[in-house]
Amino acid sequence: MVEPANHRSAHRVVIVGGGFAGLYAAKELGRAPVQVTLIDKRNFHLFQPLLYQVATGTLSPADISSPLRGILSNNRNTQVLMEEVIDLDPERQQVILHQGTLEYDSLIIATGVSHHYFGNDHWQPTAPGLKTVEDALEMRRRIFIAFEAAEKEPDPEKRKAWLTFVIVGGGPTGVELAGAIAELARNTLKRDFRNINTTETQILLLEGLDRILPPYPPELSAKAAEALTDLGVTVRTKTMVTNIDNDVVTARHGDHEEHIAARTVLWAAGVKASVMGKVLEQRTGAQLDRVGRVIVEPDLSLAGYPNIFVIGDLAHYAHQHDKPLPGVAPVAVQQGQYVAKLLKSRLQGKSLAPFRYDDAGSLAVIGQNKAVVMLRSLKLWGPIAWFIWVFAHIYYLIEYDNKLIVMLQWGWNYFTRHRGARLITGEASLGKLEAKTEENYSGSSSNQSPVEV
Repeated sequence: MVEPANHRSAHRVVIVGGGFAGLYAAKELGRAPVQVTLIDKRNFHLFQPLLYQVATGTLSPADISSPLRGILSNNRNTQVLMEEVIDLDPERQQVILHQGTLEYDSLIIATGVSHHYFGNDHWQPTAPGLKTVEDALEMRRRIFIAFEAAEKEPDPEKRKAWLTFVIVGGGPTGVELAGAIAELARNTLKRDFRNINTTETQILLLEGLDRILPPYPPELSAKAAEALTDLGVTVRTKTMVTNIDNDVVTARHGDHEEHIAARTVLWAAGVKASVMGKVLEQRTGAQLDRVGRVIVEPDLSLAGYPNIFVIGDLAHYAHQHDKPLPGVAPVAVQQGQYVAKLLKSRLQGKSLAPFRYDDAGSLAVIGQNKAVVMLRSLKLWGPIAWFIWVFAHIYYLIEYDNKLIVMLQWGWNYFTRHRGARLITGEASLGKLEAKTEENYSGSSSNQSPVEV
């Protein structure tokens, strides 16, 4: 059994997950009369909103990551465990780890979400998503290896396939990836190669609904599409992917079916809840939505279990509007802080009003000096929106050295268009990539149901 190091007689709070929600709950509890244990499979907090910049060579993983122990080192009541929760016993108030168990008085689950391929999980090796550092490094490897392969490819059709990038999903991640790859091809790399013209790179952004950035107002979606088109991105809405096989993406728009030859396919089309959602369903009878998120009470607890809370992307919170809150960092931060304040109030014999999300707005970047921002009722685009996006992301970076490094890197990139993290790591050789690609495709089936992205 794992035992807390200090304050064994204090109220025991176990937090599962070191993302925005879990981390901000731990920070808020730093001076409370409780014993906090934060559990995460990783030893670092990852700033996921900037993962696409790692994938496209602007930033390095360390620029957007901070060690959890370092962030919480001043919280004398907090212990950090690099472990994984595999089960839960709510009657005994225990979480089961790979090595031992841990007892709690209050439990906070903040394990987030992962990629969702809508029943086509065999596409995952071919079309990686973007949720982890490893995902970003794999994307970066594929993006830059595509240009290297094209430089050596004598056959025009095969070269064109290497220089064609298909991004599935027109939400913020897909839009940001498309814009970053377009700037990479048309600015950063255009003088680096001798046998190819990188400005001829084709970037296709496929979205199943009638516009990109569906959660945004229609006028901002239109501005984002216009900005992407100016960068050379082909935006296709009302387009469903029906298959990915043998370097070909099959997409359907109405009655028209198209086969797109592309060696690089990137997935940004959907999410599904972490496995902890299923564990909570089995152990507590918690209700899940269609993607596995846990439906929570107005105070973010589980029905029938007032000492178990689910926050962040894993939580389905629909008590404020007709639809659940979006899976964005500000929601997770506010929910983490709320639950911590609720626990402190309970220990003082006080109550706290139900959680209410203070929505300051939404931001999405398309490229340099190109962004769309919705600040409450104010809608902005262009350079002003881009600067707001920059400062908002700098603000949410956790540690001071991260803020300084990222600011300096962005400033350098702004004036030089240079991206210094363009490293190909992992299985770097083209031969290995091609062999792996053929292996991934060999078991694919073309008889799959359409996926609306």
